[in-house]
Amino acid sequence: MRPGHRQGAQLLNAPDDHLREETVASETVFAGRLLEVRRDRIRLPDGAEATREFIVHPGAVMVVPMLDDGRLVMERQWRYPLARVMLEFPAGKLERGEPARDCAQRELFEETGYRAAHWARAGVLHNAIAYSNEHIEIWFARGLVAGQRRLDEGEFLDIELVDAGELDRLCAAGAVTDAKTLIGLQWLQNWRAGRWSIDGFTP
Repeated sequence: MRPGHRQGAQLLNAPDDHLREETVASETVFAGRLLEVRRDRIRLPDGAEATREFIVHPGAVMVVPMLDDGRLVMERQWRYPLARVMLEFPAGKLERGEPARDCAQRELFEETGYRAAHWARAGVLHNAIAYSNEHIEIWFARGLVAGQRRLDEGEFLDIELVDAGELDRLCAAGAVTDAKTLIGLQWLQNWRAGRWSIDGFTP
């Protein structure tokens, strides 16, 4: 098929029947406290069959907390799969049936001790589309008031107050590689520049 030259809404609403895959059979090969791993047999657009292995995730939220002086509340946390400390925005998984805003408020307070007077949902990102259905809702928080954090048992992290310009330099240098944090910074910069909107918030 020749490459298309669609723009805007045409890219999102183009016909996709020739790309769709259908589930033939599904099995759970692992079920943990957080994640479920499935192995599905699927039918390809040409009628052939193939296997898809993927992770089922309950979803999560990320908070971009903005202090009145413009600095950002961030965390340094050891991430075991990568065997390194990562600089990232506060985030956490959704509990079953928990509204995303409630989760964002809970995670911000538990991990940092901050409460926010103003909240706004920016959007959602899918951070591992090839092998997981995980989605992360992006929330912005302003009007921060510091308090005593309440970390979960077995949770260890440092709080850092970071200037957006410094975070941009770290990202540009490849020192920050966390996908959700990169997206959070991109959203912040575009919002502050007036290119992207966040309902209820003005730069």
